[in-house]
Amino acid sequence: MDDSPYWNPRHETMPREDLDALQVRKLRNLVEWADAHVPWQAKRLRDTGVTADTIAGVGDLRRIPLMTREDWMEGQVEDPPFGTNVAAPKDLAIRYHLTSGTTGRTPIRVLDSMKDWEWIAEMWCYGLWGFGVRPSDTVFVAFGYSTFIGFWGLHYACEKLGCLTMPGGAMTTEQRVRQIVEMGASVVCSTPTYALRMAQEARQLGIDLASSPVERLILSGEPAGSIPATKKLIEDEWGAKAGDTAGMTELGTIMVFECASQPGGTHIIEDHYIEEVLDPITDRPVGYGEMGERVVTSFGRAFIPVLRYRTRDLVVKVPASTCSCGRTFDIYDGGIRGRVDDMKLVRGTNVYPRAVEALVREFKEIDEFQIHLYTAEGRRDEIEVLVEIPDPNADGDRILSDLARELAGAHEALRFDVRRVEVGTLPRFELKAKRVLDERTVIGSEGERRVQA
Repeated sequence: MDDSPYWNPRHETMPREDLDALQVRKLRNLVEWADAHVPWQAKRLRDTGVTADTIAGVGDLRRIPLMTREDWMEGQVEDPPFGTNVAAPKDLAIRYHLTSGTTGRTPIRVLDSMKDWEWIAEMWCYGLWGFGVRPSDTVFVAFGYSTFIGFWGLHYACEKLGCLTMPGGAMTTEQRVRQIVEMGASVVCSTPTYALRMAQEARQLGIDLASSPVERLILSGEPAGSIPATKKLIEDEWGAKAGDTAGMTELGTIMVFECASQPGGTHIIEDHYIEEVLDPITDRPVGYGEMGERVVTSFGRAFIPVLRYRTRDLVVKVPASTCSCGRTFDIYDGGIRGRVDDMKLVRGTNVYPRAVEALVREFKEIDEFQIHLYTAEGRRDEIEVLVEIPDPNADGDRILSDLARELAGAHEALRFDVRRVEVGTLPRFELKAKRVLDERTVIGSEGERRVQA
């Protein structure tokens, strides 16, 4: 099997009509399971007349109402702590995890059975194997190993593959970098931001990561993993290939992965998910090449059925033929492009953090950055980008001027103030980076306030 580029050759190369038939069969089973075991889901299905035997094609999925994070959270309030979407008794669970969350916001809590957890690891195997990870690899997982689900599934998948797997929890960045080099890790797993942070630490320690045994980086947790400039910077710093993945606590695992052919996007694991792309305002399907919100239906986790869940992720789906690898799984061009609720409206112009990062990372002299929004004179939105430039010999004035011009050119001539700040003053991140600081007293327009609500 080591010679095959596919973890599941039969399904990953399945003709489209067979893949559609497989999805329909699994969708019927999922609807039947949810109807029988989750009263909240059963009512939603019954109210729209959806039963397993009424599903004739994938298009029938659209008859099922959309599910939102708010629905999930209301269920947890109604029946704490795990909510109304749980399909099995709590005493059958062997894992408990939750979303990374934010201050003052209740996280989503999830439970998994042993069978669920085996499936979670299996999904990661698709991605790891597809990017070239093999049993002979030594894998270092730069992750905190807390209740946040993060790279837990990846860890078990690496063991399933037969890799020597090293957990990197409860370590400083220096300790992680030294262990990666000393133990001869050939694969490193982290968020894109933390991959850059480790590279920065290595430079300060006088360690040349590009000459280390690391051959692959598995990235997850942030849209930056598919931003070309960010990925190139990571690959240059490490002297290794970087592959993007994306997952969700609500699903328990990844749903997309970048294959070794690196087509500029991530394959959807379509034998285990149905991924729709909808207009976030009208909820109507959009076609190939159009940006929309991804809505996911998952077949793998029995403890928590997920039917048409609004992720708020922005994606652009393109055909499988875009990639030369031979998979018939469609692709999200550029991976996860950002989130519907990440968009900031500044003086009538849409600003997406991912687009800002794409431009910032074109300047290799910049180590870290932050997007700061504030209200000037109590009435005017302003946006500035704060940057750290460690090299004292770098032409800081030129960098600031060029970046400001590039940002304005990409945002309908919106003026960005670009300021250099002292090295080490901006926050660093191990998990998901939060580089947007919005301190506006009156945010954007009524339209933006409605999107952010």
